[in-house]
Amino acid sequence: MRDGATGRMRPVDDGPHAARHEAAHVPPRTASPELKFEQVPFDHPLWVLYSSGTTGLPKAIVHGHGGILLEQLKKSWLHLDLRRGDRMFWFTTTGWMMWNFLIGALFTDAAIVLYDGSPGYPDMGALWRLAEQTGMTCMGVSAGWLGACAKTEVEPVRDYNLRALRAIGSTGSPLAPESYHWVHDRVGSGVWLFSTSGGTDVCTAFVGGCPLLPVYEGELQCRGLGCAVEAWDESGHSVVDEVGELVLTQPLPSMPLYFWGEDPPERDGPAHDPEDRVGERYRESYFAMYPGVWRHGDWVRITPRGGAVIYGRSDSTINRQGVRMGTSEIYRAAGAVEEVIDALVVDVPRPDREAELWMILFVVLGEGVMLDDELRARIARRIREDCSPRHVPNEILQIEQVPRTLSGKVLEVPIKKILMGAPPHEAASADSLVDPSALDYFVELSKTLG
Repeated sequence: MRDGATGRMRPVDDGPHAARHEAAHVPPRTASPELKFEQVPFDHPLWVLYSSGTTGLPKAIVHGHGGILLEQLKKSWLHLDLRRGDRMFWFTTTGWMMWNFLIGALFTDAAIVLYDGSPGYPDMGALWRLAEQTGMTCMGVSAGWLGACAKTEVEPVRDYNLRALRAIGSTGSPLAPESYHWVHDRVGSGVWLFSTSGGTDVCTAFVGGCPLLPVYEGELQCRGLGCAVEAWDESGHSVVDEVGELVLTQPLPSMPLYFWGEDPPERDGPAHDPEDRVGERYRESYFAMYPGVWRHGDWVRITPRGGAVIYGRSDSTINRQGVRMGTSEIYRAAGAVEEVIDALVVDVPRPDREAELWMILFVVLGEGVMLDDELRARIARRIREDCSPRHVPNEILQIEQVPRTLSGKVLEVPIKKILMGAPPHEAASADSLVDPSALDYFVELSKTLG
């Protein structure tokens, strides 16, 4: 039994009454069922994961045994450098691919830490306390959560014993340069901070961290091993130090086998709609823009030193005067205004406006704060100074909450579709949202936009 004082195991009392006590309270042992191991092909279906729904209705993605196994081994052993004695954690729901990623860490000699609860309850110190209590060595969180910590009075290095913590990973959205400074100053200069970006589509990261490389603020350290990642312009030319579409020029082992509902080639798949052509949505999702080349839908810049900077979804970027801009830059500037807690930006056509699209910035403000002309002017000025005059929105509106998926991602494309008149159930899946009622405001606003 476990000693309450020391936490160590100690033998139970084996005195004269021990046998009777055991017989009275312990049920008889039953034989454990025999484990059976089935040999399956490398591309045998393993699981179905659903995309987050940030660009529309979620996709039901079927992955294979072999490809996922290779990716999990590579990421855990080499990119995360997990070893015996490590305790790995990533805050995630069970419906997000990061849950599968976390479980994959068990392929190494490390242990994993699970958490059931809110990362902000009862306060923003919840996960830092968890790190202290569990002796966590690798802590995975979201970029938004790190940004929220920086806006509170939490002081991890002062308030918690984090001597075991050697790495912090971030994903879900681009990690702002300010968060790099905050972790360095408030968590520890010796903590390895790495940002990573990939997708449920491949259940891994295209670009991310490497324990052997230096860390530069605002930059993902490298492309993943075996990931032929490039930035391509609209003509399909590879560019360096310029923003372009994130593409894979060579196959990745964990690319999907097929989408559930579409039969895979030369394999008896699940029942599908006879009106669907085999693999049609798969091809449209990844290979429509550049035939034979995987286009993921992220906007990326490959730096001359081989790192990467993610600017958000390429299909939700803002087009102003012929210049495409990443939404992450706008969020970073707006979030630098103290009163702004969260934000969402889209550009939509206006029947009553000629020329360019109408750009609207929606902001969630701190408790009790109301959006007035003075605050609008400060937000616009900050965006103008930090980004450019082109980035300044035509309109700034206050909302109660930003619509997000269960994995915390902002619904930019679905909101744009709703504002352009699409029915909510066609633009987004209610089951994939934290709060489906968050769409109601935009449905009403779409009526005023015409």
